[in-house]
Amino acid sequence: MNKVLINHEKIHLKQQQELLIIFFYVFYGLEFLIKFFKYKNAFITYKNLSFEREAYINEHDFKYIKTRKFWSFINYL
Repeated sequence: MNKVLINHEKIHLKQQQELLIIFFYVFYGLEFLIKFFKYKNAFITYKNLSFEREAYINEHDFKYIKTRKFWSFINYL
């Protein structure tokens, strides 16, 4: 379980690195607000954020970080 969680967080670290940390949080917040108006539920919104979808879908793939393409989170919008 811990390996999966660590891998999930490593995916987030890669996303943050690509967006120079600050833009990660700006984009994360904006996406959350936009999707919250759609879903009207914080948990459902969280689960549908592109960053989270990418991390949850690939958290069991321990080679994902090495094969992941730049800005892959865009594919999960």
